[in-house]
Amino acid sequence: MNHRRASLRRLNRYLRHSERILGSWDAFTAFNTDLDGWPFDEDSYGRRAAVRDADTATAFASIRSGARQLLATARLQLQHLPAHLARDSWPGQLTILEEALCRLDALDKQWQQTRAQLPQGTGPGTEAYIDALDEHHAECWSYLDDWACHGHAILDIQTATRRAATQPKHPKLPAVKPRHGGYRATRR
Repeated sequence: MNHRRASLRRLNRYLRHSERILGSWDAFTAFNTDLDGWPFDEDSYGRRAAVRDADTATAFASIRSGARQLLATARLQLQHLPAHLARDSWPGQLTILEEALCRLDALDKQWQQTRAQLPQGTGPGTEAYIDALDEHHAECWSYLDDWACHGHAILDIQTATRRAATQPKHPKLPAVKPRHGGYRATRR
């Protein structure tokens, strides 16, 4: 259970961190794009987007190894939640998270292949490596953003599960008071 709690805390940190990253990005774009959203300086815009993408990927790395377990547990918890504690949006949000994780896995495999194909001597810090890594992060960003937008569903399901565990299994019904002057059996 401690491992699960630690995973949930890491997810919560990711959600907060990605919110700050996105807030910073929104502030940047508000002052560096025209009314139609076109950047004033494409190079500056591209560099700032690469920072956003890399920061988001770095933040997600802390939950990556436990993401599948978080999803599996949330799915199981959702199956056992009483209807009045569940939200209709949760199954769809979990599906979005699962699909995003699958895409991230595929992109990571692609990144491993890209790294293997880089010319010898092209390692971290070289321009070719940085460009390839920036491209990889850019491809991953929308899926990481899916986790930022919908990851709270896992936390909400956990909260609802705890709430369900504290509620009585069989709610007490109000006591029925006998009626006076009501139906009486008569003898014939």
